[in-house]
Amino acid sequence: MEKHLRRPTVEAITGLSRSMIYSLMDDGDFPRPVRIGKRAVAWPESAIEAWLAQRPTASRQAR
Repeated sequence: MEKHLRRPTVEAITGLSRSMIYSLMDDGDFPRPVRIGKRAVAWPESAIEAWLAQRPTASRQAR
């Protein structure tokens, strides 16, 4: 069974704020959460890991 992450955990892992997460979701650039209860949602851990893996990495600074 896959682990699901609640929003505070997603914020901590990604470094994004709540508003940025929802803005990116509206643009189609961040995975949508799944419903885990009547009033609760969470993101599949694999979706967050995949999103992080496709992000560009910071390039080395010029010397």
